Amino acid sequence: MFELAVGKYAIQVQDGGLPAMYADYVRHAQLSIEHDLKARKGRVAFCAVIRAESWPFLVIAQRYSPAGCGFKPGVLLATETDRLFFGAGTQLRAFDLQAPCQLWEDVADVGFWSWAQHDRTVLMSAELELAAWNMEGRKLWTIFVEPPWSYTVRNGFVELDVMGKISEFSLTEGP
Repeated sequence: MFELAVGKYAIQVQDGGLPAMYADYVRHAQLSIEHDLKARKGRVAFCAVIRAESWPFLVIAQRYSPAGCGFKPGVLLATETDRLFFGAGTQLRAFDLQAPCQLWEDVADVGFWSWAQHDRTVLMSAELELAAWNMEGRKLWTIFVEPPWSYTVRNGFVELDVMGKISEFSLTEGP
Protein backbone atom coordinates (compact mmCIF):
# COMPACT_ATOMS: atom_id res chain seq x y z
CA MET A 1 0.00 0.00 0.00
CA PHE A 2 1.11 3.57 -0.51
CA GLU A 3 -0.20 6.90 0.77
CA LEU A 4 -0.34 10.18 -1.11
CA ALA A 5 -0.96 13.45 0.76
CA VAL A 6 -2.91 16.08 -1.21
CA GLY A 7 -3.97 19.25 0.60
CA LYS A 8 -6.05 18.34 3.65
CA TYR A 9 -6.44 14.72 2.50
CA ALA A 10 -4.33 11.59 2.48
CA ILE A 11 -5.22 8.82 0.06
CA GLN A 12 -4.17 5.24 0.68
CA VAL A 13 -4.16 2.93 -2.33
CA GLN A 14 -3.44 -0.76 -2.70
CA ASP A 15 -3.76 -2.90 -5.82
CA GLY A 16 -3.93 -6.68 -5.70
CA GLY A 17 -5.55 -7.20 -2.29
CA LEU A 18 -6.96 -5.67 0.85
CA PRO A 19 -4.82 -4.27 3.69
CA ALA A 20 -4.50 -6.32 6.86
CA MET A 21 -6.52 -3.69 8.77
CA TYR A 22 -9.35 -3.63 6.20
CA ALA A 23 -12.09 -4.65 8.69
CA ASP A 24 -10.98 -1.85 11.05
CA TYR A 25 -10.98 0.68 8.21
CA VAL A 26 -14.54 -0.30 7.26
CA ARG A 27 -15.71 -0.20 10.88
CA HIS A 28 -14.43 3.38 11.34
CA ALA A 29 -15.44 4.74 7.91
CA GLN A 30 -18.43 7.02 7.44
CA LEU A 31 -18.88 5.56 3.95
CA SER A 32 -17.68 2.17 2.74
CA ILE A 33 -18.21 0.87 -0.81
CA GLU A 34 -17.59 -2.79 -1.66
CA HIS A 35 -18.06 -4.16 -5.17
CA ASP A 36 -17.68 -7.78 -6.36
CA LEU A 37 -15.14 -8.74 -3.68
CA LYS A 38 -16.30 -12.36 -3.78
CA ALA A 39 -15.95 -12.66 -7.58
CA ARG A 40 -13.16 -14.94 -8.78
CA LYS A 41 -12.13 -13.01 -11.90
CA GLY A 42 -9.96 -9.90 -11.74
CA ARG A 43 -7.90 -8.13 -9.08
CA VAL A 44 -8.86 -6.30 -5.90
CA ALA A 45 -8.33 -2.54 -5.64
CA PHE A 46 -8.46 -0.66 -2.33
CA CYS A 47 -8.67 3.10 -1.74
CA ALA A 48 -9.14 4.99 1.53
CA VAL A 49 -9.40 8.74 2.15
CA ILE A 50 -8.25 10.26 5.44
CA ARG A 51 -8.41 13.71 7.05
CA ALA A 52 -6.12 14.86 9.86
CA GLU A 53 -4.29 11.58 10.54
CA SER A 54 -7.36 9.73 11.78
CA TRP A 55 -9.11 6.63 10.49
CA PRO A 56 -10.25 6.75 6.87
CA PHE A 57 -13.71 8.27 6.46
CA LEU A 58 -14.15 6.80 2.95
CA VAL A 59 -13.19 3.24 2.01
CA ILE A 60 -13.55 1.75 -1.48
CA ALA A 61 -12.80 -1.91 -2.17
CA GLN A 62 -13.66 -3.68 -5.37
CA ARG A 63 -12.64 -6.56 -7.56
CA TYR A 64 -12.08 -5.25 -11.06
CA SER A 65 -11.70 -6.67 -14.52
CA PRO A 66 -10.05 -6.27 -16.94
CA ALA A 67 -6.82 -6.03 -14.95
CA GLY A 68 -3.26 -5.75 -16.21
CA CYS A 69 -2.06 -4.90 -19.74
CA GLY A 70 -2.75 -1.18 -19.20
CA PHE A 71 -5.89 -1.63 -17.10
CA LYS A 72 -5.20 -0.40 -13.56
CA PRO A 73 -7.11 1.45 -10.85
CA GLY A 74 -6.94 5.23 -10.87
CA VAL A 75 -7.89 8.06 -8.52
CA LEU A 76 -8.22 11.79 -9.15
CA LEU A 77 -8.73 14.16 -6.23
CA ALA A 78 -10.17 17.56 -7.17
CA THR A 79 -9.18 19.52 -4.06
CA GLU A 80 -10.97 22.65 -5.32
CA THR A 81 -14.36 20.93 -4.99
CA ASP A 82 -13.60 18.06 -2.57
CA ARG A 83 -14.48 15.49 -5.24
CA LEU A 84 -12.82 12.12 -5.67
CA PHE A 85 -13.02 10.27 -8.98
CA PHE A 86 -12.26 6.52 -8.84
CA GLY A 87 -11.97 4.03 -11.68
CA ALA A 88 -11.05 0.34 -11.89
CA GLY A 89 -11.97 -2.25 -14.50
CA THR A 90 -15.23 -1.06 -16.00
CA GLN A 91 -16.48 0.70 -12.84
CA LEU A 92 -16.30 4.49 -12.41
CA ARG A 93 -17.41 6.37 -9.30
CA ALA A 94 -17.38 9.93 -7.99
CA PHE A 95 -17.61 11.01 -4.37
CA ASP A 96 -18.32 14.21 -2.47
CA LEU A 97 -15.72 14.10 0.30
CA GLN A 98 -17.47 16.75 2.42
CA ALA A 99 -20.66 14.71 2.96
CA PRO A 100 -19.19 12.02 2.35
CA CYS A 101 -21.41 10.39 -0.27
CA GLN A 102 -21.20 8.70 -3.63
CA LEU A 103 -22.38 11.10 -6.34
CA TRP A 104 -22.64 8.61 -9.18
CA GLU A 105 -21.56 5.29 -10.60
CA ASP A 106 -20.85 4.81 -14.31
CA VAL A 107 -19.34 2.21 -16.64
CA ALA A 108 -16.24 2.59 -18.83
CA ASP A 109 -16.51 0.87 -22.20
CA VAL A 110 -14.34 -2.30 -22.12
CA GLY A 111 -12.08 -0.95 -19.34
CA PHE A 112 -10.81 2.14 -17.53
CA TRP A 113 -7.33 3.54 -18.30
CA SER A 114 -6.87 6.86 -16.47
CA TRP A 115 -8.10 10.22 -15.15
CA ALA A 116 -6.61 13.62 -16.04
CA GLN A 117 -7.50 17.14 -14.94
CA HIS A 118 -7.33 20.03 -17.41
CA ASP A 119 -8.34 23.37 -15.93
CA ARG A 120 -11.74 22.66 -14.32
CA THR A 121 -12.49 19.58 -16.43
CA VAL A 122 -11.79 15.94 -15.56
CA LEU A 123 -11.14 13.59 -18.47
CA MET A 124 -11.50 9.82 -18.28
CA SER A 125 -9.74 7.58 -20.78
CA ALA A 126 -10.95 4.05 -21.39
CA GLU A 127 -10.35 1.44 -24.07
CA LEU A 128 -13.31 2.64 -26.17
CA GLU A 129 -14.27 5.97 -24.58
CA LEU A 130 -13.09 9.46 -23.76
CA ALA A 131 -15.42 11.29 -21.37
CA ALA A 132 -15.46 14.56 -19.42
CA TRP A 133 -16.92 15.76 -16.12
CA ASN A 134 -16.79 19.15 -14.48
CA MET A 135 -15.05 19.58 -11.13
CA GLU A 136 -18.35 19.18 -9.27
CA GLY A 137 -18.81 15.73 -10.83
CA ARG A 138 -21.43 16.47 -13.51
CA LYS A 139 -20.89 14.61 -16.78
CA LEU A 140 -20.25 16.98 -19.69
CA TRP A 141 -19.78 14.67 -22.68
CA THR A 142 -18.53 11.31 -23.93
CA ILE A 143 -17.20 10.09 -27.27
CA PHE A 144 -16.60 6.60 -28.67
CA VAL A 145 -13.00 5.88 -29.67
CA GLU A 146 -11.15 2.79 -30.78
CA PRO A 147 -7.49 1.91 -30.41
CA PRO A 148 -5.06 3.15 -31.27
CA TRP A 149 -6.18 6.55 -30.01
CA SER A 150 -4.72 9.49 -28.10
CA TYR A 151 -5.54 13.08 -27.23
CA THR A 152 -3.91 16.34 -26.26
CA VAL A 153 -5.46 19.40 -24.63
CA ARG A 154 -4.35 22.91 -25.63
CA ASN A 155 -5.97 26.27 -24.99
CA GLY A 156 -9.32 24.77 -23.97
CA PHE A 157 -9.55 22.40 -26.95
CA VAL A 158 -9.14 18.64 -27.24
CA GLU A 159 -7.28 17.30 -30.24
CA LEU A 160 -8.34 13.66 -30.62
CA ASP A 161 -6.48 11.20 -32.84
CA VAL A 162 -8.47 8.00 -33.46
CA MET A 163 -6.65 5.61 -35.78
CA GLY A 164 -5.01 8.55 -37.58
CA LYS A 165 -8.22 10.58 -37.98
CA ILE A 166 -7.83 13.93 -36.16
CA SER A 167 -10.74 15.92 -34.73
CA GLU A 168 -10.79 19.00 -32.50
CA PHE A 169 -13.49 20.21 -30.10
CA SER A 170 -14.06 22.28 -26.97
CA LEU A 171 -12.86 20.71 -23.74
CA THR A 172 -16.03 21.72 -21.89
CA GLU A 173 -18.62 21.39 -24.65
CA GLY A 174 -17.31 18.21 -26.27
CA PRO A 175 -17.66 16.86 -29.79
